[in-house]
Amino acid sequence: MVDIAESNLLGSSPQFAHVIAQIRRIAKFDVTVLIGGETGTGKELGARAVHYLSARASRPFIAVNCGALADSLVESELFGHERGAFTDARQASPGLVSEAEGGTLFLDEIDTLSPKAQASLLRFLQDGTYRRVGGTQTRSTDVRLIAASNGNLDELVKSRQFRRDLLYRLKVMPLVMPPLRERGGDVLELAEAFLTRLNRQYGAQTSRKHFDPSFLSSLQRYSWPGNVRELEHFVQREYLMCEGQLIKGGPPQDLAEPPAKTGDDAVFKQAKARAIADFERSYVASAMARARGNITQAARMAGQDRSAFSKLVSKYRLASVIGQEQDSGE
Repeated sequence: MVDIAESNLLGSSPQFAHVIAQIRRIAKFDVTVLIGGETGTGKELGARAVHYLSARASRPFIAVNCGALADSLVESELFGHERGAFTDARQASPGLVSEAEGGTLFLDEIDTLSPKAQASLLRFLQDGTYRRVGGTQTRSTDVRLIAASNGNLDELVKSRQFRRDLLYRLKVMPLVMPPLRERGGDVLELAEAFLTRLNRQYGAQTSRKHFDPSFLSSLQRYSWPGNVRELEHFVQREYLMCEGQLIKGGPPQDLAEPPAKTGDDAVFKQAKARAIADFERSYVASAMARARGNITQAARMAGQDRSAFSKLVSKYRLASVIGQEQDSGE
């Protein structure tokens, strides 16, 4: 078991204190959890806190970005496959459900699953049994499932984009992570925590830095549409760009959305951003191709955390491309 602070869930506002109390209570009950909230509110952190505060804390926590799973590979990724089940299945794979045995399987961006994938997941949730792709043996597992979505699943049900019966199976214990704009003083508390972490991380390369009061005031005036993730990235950027010991500047919105420039500096930055994006996409695509679309293997070959790597796959929409290439090659 870990303390809630060790899960990086920081904040003391009444709104966030209520969420923390909910997490502590939910962790006691071994049921399915559905976490909602805007992008960047910390849904995966909430899921990890539920896991590590529960009796399953010593067992695996397996995170999956559903948006990065190609439709043709969902069942194989989740439930595994037998050798020879499909082209290039040279060896059997246990699947992520098996890897999470005794622990927690976290399905992020659950709203991106295709109807076929939703049906497969529903079957598993009904009785906890499954079959590997190409296999005949019915297997069972002891796994707690936590799902998350930044979309409105109720609205998706109404528009027939998400199964109503699956929503009922997932929404046993709902939890909503609040947006940063509703958490009052947590903005400053989080900013100070990020600053402490940065000073510790880069302390050997630069002198310790601190915030100018005007900078802190600007943080509170901004609405933070990207929530905690946006705040963390903004503080990190300002820290690294600051040449002195005092971090200061105007309101974050002036920096987060700079006006268009026509000078050499703007051209250089745009070219640099494109070059980085092109390299990133090419590298991820190459790893996915070598792994035949298997995100777990691709992340391992790239030496990356699976959750972070799957987000890159989703960012560049590579899962569907790889899946289509495999389908056309079979």
